[in-house]
Amino acid sequence: MIHIEPKILERINSWLTPTFDEETQSLIKNSIANNPKDIQESFYKDLEFGTGGMRGVMGVGTNRINKYTLGKSTQGLSNYLHKSFPNETPKAVIAYDCRNNSKSLAKVVADVFSANGIEVYLFEDLRPTPELSFAVKHLNCHCGIVLTASHNPPEYNGYKVYWQDGGQLVPPQDGEIIKVIDSLQYSDIKFEANNSLIKYIGKEVDDAFINESVKNANFNTSIEAKNDLTIVFTSLHGTSITAVPETLTRAGFKNVHIVKEQEVPNGNFPTVASPNPEEPAALKMALELAEKVNADIVIGTDPDCDRLGVAVRNSENQLQLLNGNQTMLMMTDFLLKQWKAEGKINGNQFIASTIVSTPMLNKLAEAYNVESKIVLTGFKWIAKLIKDFPELDFIGGGEESFGFMVGDFVRDKDAVTSTLLACEIAAVTKANGSSFYNELLNLYVEHGCYKEKLVSLTKKGIEGAQEITQMMVDARENPLKVVNGCKVLKIEDYELSTSKNIITGETSSINIPKSNVIIYYLEDGSQVALRPSGTEPKIKFYVSVNTKLNSVTDFSKTESILDTKAEAILKDMKLI
Repeated sequence: MIHIEPKILERINSWLTPTFDEETQSLIKNSIANNPKDIQESFYKDLEFGTGGMRGVMGVGTNRINKYTLGKSTQGLSNYLHKSFPNETPKAVIAYDCRNNSKSLAKVVADVFSANGIEVYLFEDLRPTPELSFAVKHLNCHCGIVLTASHNPPEYNGYKVYWQDGGQLVPPQDGEIIKVIDSLQYSDIKFEANNSLIKYIGKEVDDAFINESVKNANFNTSIEAKNDLTIVFTSLHGTSITAVPETLTRAGFKNVHIVKEQEVPNGNFPTVASPNPEEPAALKMALELAEKVNADIVIGTDPDCDRLGVAVRNSENQLQLLNGNQTMLMMTDFLLKQWKAEGKINGNQFIASTIVSTPMLNKLAEAYNVESKIVLTGFKWIAKLIKDFPELDFIGGGEESFGFMVGDFVRDKDAVTSTLLACEIAAVTKANGSSFYNELLNLYVEHGCYKEKLVSLTKKGIEGAQEITQMMVDARENPLKVVNGCKVLKIEDYELSTSKNIITGETSSINIPKSNVIIYYLEDGSQVALRPSGTEPKIKFYVSVNTKLNSVTDFSKTESILDTKAEAILKDMKLI
């Protein structure tokens, strides 16, 4: 028999009071009797806001996604909105994805907002996350909420908060809101809806969003080039089916083949082990269809349509999955070329990426005379740059985890517009006698060949969280001096905001917000970063290696050398 700690038992007992409905109390009692380990996991802490908002397993308890945890967050947000806009009637827009319970939880959030005198725009059905970001500004709302757990397993759901600029919450505002939420009791939640304040929205916002996507990622590529491109697309049972096909159609792409078995939204994701386009298995059915129709490009999006996986024909005409860094580099370079051709680059432009993404993006910035701004992991930080530097034009930006943002009409990663952009690149390069893949290799010849590898270690539950914490403590107390026989020259610790030159002992400050990330810079130009995930029970290790590529024909040999080097680093760190 598992002993439940007194502090956790006190939390549990507080949910066995009339504040909580009978169904919740019954589920708790049943779990105490039959699954005490699970009930401890459900109550040992409160869900926290991470890099992608609040995300967790659905169920009863303070550490779970349910009507009470979301209701409390929404109540706190309502109080904060009234305090922040005392002479206005605050407005909020709410969207949700394909996940189980998303629709009903979105209505709970709408009810709480309306009960607090806040006007609510609620999407009539599931919609992509980037459309929610767009809708915040389009409808002149004070905030936005999307119910999503991105690519997490089916038992997860989540709650992401956006502010007036269409970007996610960032410090210090997120901390201020969390304080308000933490000061509340569950009995403070107003669940009784004022339905007169809830307005359902759909097609009008869809049309505006799709038209802006086409405007930002369609570069007047010839009809002949578009007709000559064969596309396979899969929504992986998610929300992108509501926007991506129509966006491609409006941009003039007609030869689009959709994976029918994955077309219908389904929160159980029946055809994949994981609806994550970072994982090759997720695109298996799309790749099979692509071989049947001889497709030039394959694209799959995650459930809330903010990230995309891309496969293109390689030098042997075989379909090859690109990683997030490769897709980001191609998209960024293509946008830079367009801006340059139109005479719009004058030194007041910038591109952006994150501290764990490929360093090669800086090479592109230098080549085009634009700024490269590097921020913490998470697109909320890229969106914040647009707000912090209004005097600069934002061209585009991405991160290694398959997210990209085109322009600033959406202030989050956007797989709708990025899918169109990827197809534009494929069409243009094919029409010019080259290919998406070949142009990527040309970038490597011009700027150096970079290769990245990611290892994620999953550590679930209370013990897992403690293990991840200890791994980061060990990394700080006993930092690596040599990795795979190569000296460490510099260590950046974003939790301590310090950058230490190991050779001279000199320490300088890092002037971006604190985050639990450590990066090692090696003598040969390689980098190794480690960070706990902000949205999953994982600790992630990122390796970046590079060397010169003399010609496209040398790529296979050079890539093999870099792969061997990256694996040697991971083996030396006992990660594989």
